[in-house]
Amino acid sequence: MIWLVFAAVAWAFGFWVNVRLARMRPSRVSAFAAPLIFGATLIAVWEGIVRGLEISAVLLPAPSVIAARFVTSLDILWVDFVQTVLKGALSGYVIGCGAAFLIAVAIDRFPFLQRGLLPVGNFVAALPVIGMAPILVMWFGFDWQSKAAVVVVMVFFPMLVNTVQGLQATDSMQRDLMRTYAANYWSTLFKLRLPAAMPFVFNGLKIGTTLALIGAIVAEFFGSPVRGMGFRISTSVGQLALDLVWAEIVVAAIAGSAFYGAMSLIEKAVTFWHPSQRN
Repeated sequence: MIWLVFAAVAWAFGFWVNVRLARMRPSRVSAFAAPLIFGATLIAVWEGIVRGLEISAVLLPAPSVIAARFVTSLDILWVDFVQTVLKGALSGYVIGCGAAFLIAVAIDRFPFLQRGLLPVGNFVAALPVIGMAPILVMWFGFDWQSKAAVVVVMVFFPMLVNTVQGLQATDSMQRDLMRTYAANYWSTLFKLRLPAAMPFVFNGLKIGTTLALIGAIVAEFFGSPVRGMGFRISTSVGQLALDLVWAEIVVAAIAGSAFYGAMSLIEKAVTFWHPSQRN
């Protein structure tokens, strides 16, 4: 009973603090404090409900149990992080986004490609990763190369569509002005259209950060060496080691958030001139 009371008090206190923060003048402190307090409140409520209702650790382990397993399994989590994130997700992300950007420029330069490639890209993007992953694993083997191939397929089309849309963001008056300066296609591209397309490009890059991690983890369910987040999750579920499964989920969440945050910081530095980045 005391744990349920603890959960109720934690929720009430967290709600009260967040209401006070919402009434304060917006600042960096309040912007960081609000999500941290809200997250801590959810963890406290989770701990209280699981212990108060005596929920089995097989169904839902308490945060304290997950934290203990996290600390004792750092060596395993690091090996899985390197295999899934640094090798599979990151390499596929770089290859997929880089190829999509180059093809988007080619589509912009040669309009007939837009009528031919974009429908094909749309078709490929509609294919479920569950169906593509086993095929790519058979093609590229069971190591990280097949996971990178799955990531390439997942991030390619969002990046392609956003970049093509961004390259078309400038209006006719701006392009006419460049022509009055005798600017050719490439000068207009690098000095006008690419800078204007950067918000769209970074939108595709940020979408790809989450898709890359999801694709790499899902691909590991269909064949992997004895390491990797997807491999560890699938085997730990079979062993009923749900605390290790949640520890892997925590690592994936931290990696995904850090990846997305890094892209946001780079976007802020590159597109400082855009209205969305101004205070």
